[in-house]
Amino acid sequence: MSRISKGRRTDGFALIKSLKLPVPLCLLLQRMSQFWYSDETAARLAEEVVREAGEGGRIACVSAPSVYQKLKQGVVGGSDRVSAVVLEYDRRFAAYGEDFVYYDYNQPLSLPAVVAPRSFDVVLADPPYLSEECLSKVAETIKYLSKGKVLLCTGAIMEKLAGELLGVTMCSFLPKHNRNLSNEFRCFVNYPSRLS
Repeated sequence: MSRISKGRRTDGFALIKSLKLPVPLCLLLQRMSQFWYSDETAARLAEEVVREAGEGGRIACVSAPSVYQKLKQGVVGGSDRVSAVVLEYDRRFAAYGEDFVYYDYNQPLSLPAVVAPRSFDVVLADPPYLSEECLSKVAETIKYLSKGKVLLCTGAIMEKLAGELLGVTMCSFLPKHNRNLSNEFRCFVNYPSRLS
């Protein structure tokens, strides 16, 4: 099942247009039920991963297209000095070209050969479902991709499992979405972070 089934919807074309996506991608997403972080949250998370990746660093955005979008818009200081990819189930994001990696959490290690193990300085992940099964499988992907730093965005109810699987702790930063969620949403990291 697609990430777009998470139960969170956008305001439609106005929101997509505000993201300043290339026109063909805007048209593809126009009828999509994809949810997005608020502009402020996406920018704050993008700033965090850029800072943590460092000069020439590599960032993987696993099921987090709105953060990837902020990185590519060039509105975050230093984003021009890092590289980023978006791992996403929805193939419409293939419009990003080589930066797009098809990703199905049900097959957590089914990644193309160009995605080498432990090749990303920071992995930011937002599992598509609040379930033990989903988080466990996404954690496999994170461990495969990460050189060490992990920023996980998920429901607060996943705190214990996230800590067990990834050694992450909850941050004080409260991420927001364009639509309110029924579940409390939080960020978790395994390194000293400015989000705490």
